[in-house]
Amino acid sequence: MDTRTGSGTEAERACHDVLLAMAGRLPDRLLWRLRDWLACEAHVALRTALPRALLRHRVGVTEDERARLRTAVLAWGGPSRLVDAVLHVDAVPESSARFVAPGAGPGWDDTDLVLRALAPVTAGVSAVRRAWRAGGPGGPVRVVLVAADGVDSAALTGALQRALRARGESDPCVEVTGPAATPTPYRRDALAAAEVLWRRDAGRVPSPVRAGLGASTGELVGHG
Repeated sequence: MDTRTGSGTEAERACHDVLLAMAGRLPDRLLWRLRDWLACEAHVALRTALPRALLRHRVGVTEDERARLRTAVLAWGGPSRLVDAVLHVDAVPESSARFVAPGAGPGWDDTDLVLRALAPVTAGVSAVRRAWRAGGPGGPVRVVLVAADGVDSAALTGALQRALRARGESDPCVEVTGPAATPTPYRRDALAAAEVLWRRDAGRVPSPVRAGLGASTGELVGHG
């Protein structure tokens, strides 16, 4: 029995981990939809949609990723043959994504301020960062990186995605991880280029009332 806890069921956590690992390996549009289905507990759809997406885009998985994929698919009554058919890779591939250097991207905007306002009232969130990924058809792509503990990461991802969609982002990129998570190459590169929007241990910092106040990122969020 897959018992639900405050951080979701074992199958949901396994699926969330697989989807985290697919950032930079599956298209943004597909990835946010799969994450939205997980947040909405659309398990019947996910049990075939996720392995078929990996097959369609010829994305290989490591043995650890395959084990997590199998945990989710079989728990939801999906066919093991689909999991077995997914291509194999010996190691997680290096990311081909390019991120804009900190401070060189579009800078703070209203959406950043919304995320910064939501973070302190969201239980379990310890930090929110934002990186800009280069090469999007409409310019740099916002990537939101959330550190959280003791929360349903899939549900939080879905909620943040919907908030970004409401602000006009068609393919929101949201990565929610726990403190023990090992960063994928994609997340490692994103973190290296990220600016802190809010951090629990940053102390008391001024709250900007709108974007474009002329303050530096350090003045808005504190240093360190």
